[in-house]
Amino acid sequence: MRIVVSGGGTGGHIYPALALIREIQKQDDKAEFLYIGTEKGLESKLVPRENIDFRSIHITGFRRKISVENVKTVLRFLKGVSDSKKILKEFKADVVIGTGGYVCGPVVYAAAKLGIPTIIHEQNSIPGLTNKFLSRYVDRIGVCFEEAKQFFPEDKVVMTGNPRASEVLNQDGNKGRASVGLKADQPAVLIFGGSRGAKPLNEAVLKSLTEMGNKPYQVLYVTGDVHYDEVAKEVELIGNPENVIIKPFIHNMPEVLSGIDLTVARAGATTLAELTSLGIPSILIPSPYVTDNHQEKNALALSNHQAAELLLEKDLTGPKLVEKIDLILTDHEKLKSMKTAAKTLGIPDAANRMHSLIKELVK
Repeated sequence: MRIVVSGGGTGGHIYPALALIREIQKQDDKAEFLYIGTEKGLESKLVPRENIDFRSIHITGFRRKISVENVKTVLRFLKGVSDSKKILKEFKADVVIGTGGYVCGPVVYAAAKLGIPTIIHEQNSIPGLTNKFLSRYVDRIGVCFEEAKQFFPEDKVVMTGNPRASEVLNQDGNKGRASVGLKADQPAVLIFGGSRGAKPLNEAVLKSLTEMGNKPYQVLYVTGDVHYDEVAKEVELIGNPENVIIKPFIHNMPEVLSGIDLTVARAGATTLAELTSLGIPSILIPSPYVTDNHQEKNALALSNHQAAELLLEKDLTGPKLVEKIDLILTDHEKLKSMKTAAKTLGIPDAANRMHSLIKELVK
């Protein structure tokens, strides 16, 4: 089977695509892959590292306000469709999968017009513009949240979950704890604001660092690379409590997550897929700076089922953060019920579900 995958712009679109490719490679060693992205996007760095063939097209996203740039984007889209058709014909694609980001637009549209089976995957509870547009042309639509179904044609939607969820399973949590210096016999909370960190979250943690030092639990605090030096200077003045471990970044996140009792994080789709797959309770602080405020909608999909506590950034303070951590980590029954609720929402076989969709279309 010859499979084309397209997705770009952010890790939230790229990592699920790579997770799906890795799972299919395990099951079918004859499958061949081609990834189509943009030359300047993150995918141009991540995909070749996985030894996956990569081709690029030139395309930009639409601006939400009327502008001359949107006219240029339409022209780039048409050129992107033409270029994509040539690439798809050369590769002799059997199926094309779009995992989000504007690069998917011309690629998946071109495939549909060529009569090649097509699938798009929507990670968030509120779909992006590209997937809304493509939903009219594709054969199947994989979603991760029940809330997303309403935006798509009912006869095309399949609840698949996020393929990234499959990759955090079967990890050694004790090994993960040891790798970052956490003790094995004490509850642990992981606080992180994504790969680049989140300044408001860092500020709240710094203001409550001394108080956290008096708690009966451990704190693994990940600042993000760009914020680490600044945080380190502040910590030097405040003092670093023995039970608080501070890191700029964690490279073995799936392994570390497996040993965590509670997580404080943003509400990106990939993060939530990992947390629910493992059944980890969370305090979610959605980024207010994303399109259509979709992170808050993602967070509500968990908090409405008692799998997470929602804390808006505008309400975030050091004392409020510590209060919420205490309410969960020091209440065994609440922690247990949240774990059960989170696990119930997880779809650990998401990659297999997506693979089944592909096999269903390519017979």
